Amino acid sequence: MNFHSLIPSRGALALLCGVTIAVGIATAPARADLYDKKTILTVNQPIQITNTVLQPGQYVMKLFDSQSDRHIVQIFNRDQTHIINTILAIPRERLEPTSRTQFTFWETPPGTYKAMRAWFYPGDLIGQEFPYPKHLQQIAMVTPSAPPPAPAPEAAAPPPPPEQPAPAPEAAAPQPAPEQQPPEVAQNTTPAPPETPAQTTPMKPAELPKTGSPYPAIGICGALLIGLAGLLRLRRQV
Repeated sequence: MNFHSLIPSRGALALLCGVTIAVGIATAPARADLYDKKTILTVNQPIQITNTVLQPGQYVMKLFDSQSDRHIVQIFNRDQTHIINTILAIPRERLEPTSRTQFTFWETPPGTYKAMRAWFYPGDLIGQEFPYPKHLQQIAMVTPSAPPPAPAPEAAAPPPPPEQPAPAPEAAAPQPAPEQQPPEVAQNTTPAPPETPAQTTPMKPAELPKTGSPYPAIGICGALLIGLAGLLRLRRQV
């Protein structure tokens, strides 16, 4: 048996080394991401992670390079040139893994920032839970109530009342229809005898009171006698 035939030639050995180096370069970033769980976080509204508030933008989250503690989370800016915060997280387990990164948030009252609760890397059953003060967790576990009503503005002087239009003339109330009288039925009744007028005693004429004096009558008689005497003298002369 010729052992020299089993030894690859120089060309084959160079080709094999090149393939190995290429495979190592291609898998190195993937292994690095699996190790430090590098994740790009895109924020479209302000959120809170423990005592850090992240404004809208892109950030990088990954685990600190430590063999003893795999729950130290570092938050970088987009270019990874500045560490924003280093957080000591708590292990948190989930029932089923997912193929995508998963973030969970606390339910916070209206008007406050959404607080990130946990971060799970794709395919992992154990993620990172961010610790918060107990009072924040108690508030988050309660269903947020409606915000208190805004204070009413100071009452301004009331505007002058608008001119009221002239009232429309009231329509004449319809006259009620006359009630129909029941028809009169003629009855054969005997008329009552006429009443005899009561006999009245004739009234005596009232006597006029004697208020005249006899002197005027005497004067008139005297005037008549004088006139009569004058007529007799005339006749005698004729």
